[in-house]
Amino acid sequence: MSAAYAAREQAFTHRRRRGAELFLLVLSLVVGIGAYAAVGLGVKGRVPTDIVGYGGWLAGLCLVAHLVVRFTAPYADPVLLPIVAALNGLGLALIHRIDLGYAQSHTPIGPFAENQLVWMTLGVVLFVGVLVGLRDHRRLQAFTYTSGLAGLVLLVLPLLPVIGTQINGARIWIHVGSLSFQPGEVAKVMLVLFFAGYLVLHRDALALAGRRFAGIDFPRGRDLGPILAMWLVSLAVLVFQRDLGSSLLFFGLFLVMLYVATERPGWLVVGATMFLAGAYCAYLFVGHVQVRVDAWLHPFAQGNNAYQLVQGLYGMAWGGLVGRGLGQGDPTITPLGFSDFIMASLGEELGLTGVMAVLLLYGLIVERALRTALVCRDAFGKLVAVGLAVVFALQVFVVVGGVTRLIPLTGLTTPFLSYGGSSLVANWAIIALLLRISDQARRPLPALGDPEDDATAVVQLR
Repeated sequence: MSAAYAAREQAFTHRRRRGAELFLLVLSLVVGIGAYAAVGLGVKGRVPTDIVGYGGWLAGLCLVAHLVVRFTAPYADPVLLPIVAALNGLGLALIHRIDLGYAQSHTPIGPFAENQLVWMTLGVVLFVGVLVGLRDHRRLQAFTYTSGLAGLVLLVLPLLPVIGTQINGARIWIHVGSLSFQPGEVAKVMLVLFFAGYLVLHRDALALAGRRFAGIDFPRGRDLGPILAMWLVSLAVLVFQRDLGSSLLFFGLFLVMLYVATERPGWLVVGATMFLAGAYCAYLFVGHVQVRVDAWLHPFAQGNNAYQLVQGLYGMAWGGLVGRGLGQGDPTITPLGFSDFIMASLGEELGLTGVMAVLLLYGLIVERALRTALVCRDAFGKLVAVGLAVVFALQVFVVVGGVTRLIPLTGLTTPFLSYGGSSLVANWAIIALLLRISDQARRPLPALGDPEDDATAVVQLR
């Protein structure tokens, strides 16, 4: 079986598709730089004077990222980098538009777009560092428990009395001097690596069936320890950090990866039951959750508790189907329209059409990550790719669902769009990991015959 599969792999010619990536990257730059110019025209009636410097810096960052992919991961997915560049460029333009709005109203905050461009630069630097320093994603499996410990430490850091800081009701930030950082953004990457490595080692035991009920094989009671531990960790994040979004993200991430590893739908039933029980208890005993749920159910009767949500809904309603146009709306009326509610700002300026286009881009990121998982030759890489896809899918779902009042507000940021250095830098690292895994998956197997190459091929087929 292995020899036949290897022979088919050798017969198939894998294409690198770096030219297609460059072409798509040029289109994404047209979107980002064009949106920046449209903001200037809409607000001030002229193209921004710094369009050359801004466009050159953005194009330079994208070109550097492309060249690094071309030389270090030549068989990587050609679609991921252009999508990220388009989202990041559009996010910069929206943040710049809100900066101009604050400047016109003489509000003493901002500018945020300049800082976001700096964070994007750091994100690209980390992107390059991951691709250059990590030539084989399978080496990360050796750090399974180290990654888990690092993830837990990062989650605990905001609770420390000296460096931990509470902002907007959530204690998820640390301050060191003049710098602030959200360690949970890095923790989610560490936890994906830990979950993947742990499930590769223990999936056979976790896949064993216990009692059968209603046609579903449920897990054995002795195997409920890992999901119970993750449930308790998620509840601790909710209670002590008052972070509903991260709590949902971490538990949902583990649950989906557990289901993918074991292929047992019984885990989904058990996990959903535990989640509903935890959510109900949190609503009864955690005041922060009660406020969010009440604002979700009765936004127009809650006064200031739902002011942000109501303003975002009004803004999107004003945008309608095609939006007011970049620079023609007034997204500064919505609090935190440059970060938590940037999707509401997008809906006001570009309408439902723009929101659907952005959601399609996020859907493509998730699709390409899952496609990478399907073609990946090793179990660890499959689970890491699935986990990173779930991170994007859950994060976008809870953010957009909260802004549109589908679910209660959670406080997460929209990847690559929202203002925030921690999220932006971490997401660039996630894309680098996906490109590294896809390069390994799409790379042709070495020719059979050489003992060392044969050993490499066998490892890749496992």
